[in-house]
Amino acid sequence: MEGRKLFFLAWILISTLHVAAIKKSYIVYLGNHAHGSDATIEDYERATNSHYNLLGSYLGSEEEARDAIFYSYTKHINGFAARLEEKQAKEIAKHPDVVSVFPNKIYKLHTTRSWSFVDMDNNMLKESVPISDLGRNVIIATLDSGVWPESKSFSDEGMGPVPSKWRGYCQNNTKEGVPCNRKLIGAIYFNKGINDLYPDQNRTNSTRDEEGHGSHTLSTAAGSFVPGVNYFGYANGTARGGSPRAHIAAYKVCWAEGCSSADILAGFDAALHDNVDIISVSLGGGSAFIGGTEFLDDPIALGSLHAVSRGVTVVCSAGNSGPDANSVSNVAPWVITVGASTIDRDFPSYLKLGNKQIIKASSMESKSLPQNKMYPLINSSDAAAPGLNVTMAQICNTSSLDPEKVKGKIVVCMRDMEVTRVVKGMTVKDAGGAGMILVNNEYWGDVLYADPHVLPATMISYNDSFALFSYMNSTKKPLANISPRQTRIGPEQAPMMAAFSSRGPSFVTPEILKPDVTAPGVNILAAFSELVSTTGVPEDTRRSPYAFLSGTSMSCPHVSGVAGLLKSANPGWSPSVIKSAIMTTGMIKYTLNYLDLSTGNEATPFAYGNGHIRPNNAANPGLVYDTTVEDYLKFLCTLGFNSTYLSSFTKKPFTCPSEPMKLEDLNYPSISVGALNKTIVVTRRLKNVGPPGTYKVRVEAPPRVQVAVLPRELTFTKVGEEKTYRVAMMSRIKEKRQQGIKFGRLMWSDGKHHVRSAMVINVVA
Repeated sequence: MEGRKLFFLAWILISTLHVAAIKKSYIVYLGNHAHGSDATIEDYERATNSHYNLLGSYLGSEEEARDAIFYSYTKHINGFAARLEEKQAKEIAKHPDVVSVFPNKIYKLHTTRSWSFVDMDNNMLKESVPISDLGRNVIIATLDSGVWPESKSFSDEGMGPVPSKWRGYCQNNTKEGVPCNRKLIGAIYFNKGINDLYPDQNRTNSTRDEEGHGSHTLSTAAGSFVPGVNYFGYANGTARGGSPRAHIAAYKVCWAEGCSSADILAGFDAALHDNVDIISVSLGGGSAFIGGTEFLDDPIALGSLHAVSRGVTVVCSAGNSGPDANSVSNVAPWVITVGASTIDRDFPSYLKLGNKQIIKASSMESKSLPQNKMYPLINSSDAAAPGLNVTMAQICNTSSLDPEKVKGKIVVCMRDMEVTRVVKGMTVKDAGGAGMILVNNEYWGDVLYADPHVLPATMISYNDSFALFSYMNSTKKPLANISPRQTRIGPEQAPMMAAFSSRGPSFVTPEILKPDVTAPGVNILAAFSELVSTTGVPEDTRRSPYAFLSGTSMSCPHVSGVAGLLKSANPGWSPSVIKSAIMTTGMIKYTLNYLDLSTGNEATPFAYGNGHIRPNNAANPGLVYDTTVEDYLKFLCTLGFNSTYLSSFTKKPFTCPSEPMKLEDLNYPSISVGALNKTIVVTRRLKNVGPPGTYKVRVEAPPRVQVAVLPRELTFTKVGEEKTYRVAMMSRIKEKRQQGIKFGRLMWSDGKHHVRSAMVINVVA
């Protein structure tokens, strides 16, 4: 018995030692470098050696440190990524020069991989800027899954010379390399972080896009003019990105498994060194990634802070975890966070039943059924293959249907999260079905997608499914037909908030309203990789140079394109001025029609922020909230950041104020109060970027909140002049049941310019 105890204790000890010795990859973040943007190779080498020296002091030697470090961030971001034991990581975090140590995690691209169409040939700024100059002399970069360089969207026809400030290049030294031209001027990949998390994956060392997402976002932001674009005959027209004359650079930080923290930070460091103007980031880790440490363990928040402090605008996707509250990601106040909404174009088809009832649906089938006959209808749950679970047949899982029961019939399949919509159609086709009706369950509600199916197919809402099933249950021989798809412009209610678009408030800082704006993100047509199917289904052998995607991944580059236009027209505008111009000119079109696609109810600022982007208006905002780097640093002081670390972000001497600023006082284009207890006064500062004029304020006060603005008029006599105003808010609730989130709006106007700010007040007493 005693021997067994000793053996057991020894086993525990050995196991404990084994666990303690397990190494994982961590990022050791050290803030900024002492050297500036004109650093030499010697400066970079000195930075790397300092990393070896620091880590070596914990590992026992610099040789061990060299083996452990796989990234040394030497350009603008100071830090390194290394394989460490957890105990070592905790010890290093105590070093006085170390700002934070956090694990190398996986972030995900923000696409829902749902499919339909939007013409990229919109009206961005064409009233203000010659169309031939849209985005000229600006460099827009994406941190994404790379580029398909052969796409016509990346042609350099009509492009000017590469800007002299450019320092980047294209990795083109292998057969999978990417060649540069005057349009696509940079293409670099980063995979050391993902290789550490997922070794032995036989990864291709190339910036070439192997899944389509990177090409899609890059062309949406700044694709060249391409006539005759269509998707298997759909939607012929001229495609272009938001800033079609901008130069572009692709930093591949995302791979099949996702995007690692270490690679993302390396991408930011390289983009800043290369002198890009705009960075578009269509990925994120979700709001849960940023809990507790307030931005210190988030490579996007850290990388973008370095970017903004150097005058580079960063645009991020809000995430696709909607419609749940508190689901928004990328919530740092120095980035532009973008939600997704619909456009005024759809692809309706109609389901005709044997009782002559017609149900509106949505479709993008590869071919249509003959319209001179009706087809037998069958519920997939009644057509299960022999010996197979009916549940599998109900969702039309692969090989789940009995060909003898399905052949020549239209099959009704239920939508679910396990089997993709296109795969369901493949299942029906493989079993000999004539067509498919895809039915939403209660969770999906009325959200419809026009998918590129491999057979005649359409999709109906949950509410319309009652009529379908009622008819099928009323007769022994139900019949139906699916009409050919149509292209319809001008749906009655557009834009509407996409159900998937992540919602506020922010878990980290509810005092900052997120998302900031919304933009087209449902049914977007853009360039695609020809290495893979446009549906993402391996069995689908179809290829197309352009494809349809949905997600905040798609709305983000729309705003990046607008930011490029504004930077091109106003080279001196800071990231916060560009952000303010986009936000304060946002639109809430026909408030009662600006609906939430997931519920059919009126949407709120937690979905759309300050509204839907209006590029033409953003070019002439009148007044802006020019949030300075010092403003952001004071904001971070309140969150507990170290003065020594923060001072490295500004050329001027900086120390945290003795009395911390209220988070609500950050000079932000919207107003959000995380907890209104009786009264609060917030301060804002406006800068004139237009002609002289007098602006008067108008307030739509949140319900049960009294609002007073002082002064009520602001007169500006010259460009660059700044004026401050205060907003006092007082709770008017009388009962506890009246507490909660209240929405309102504040607007300054001189009669021509309308500078709008959303107001979100959480009344707690």
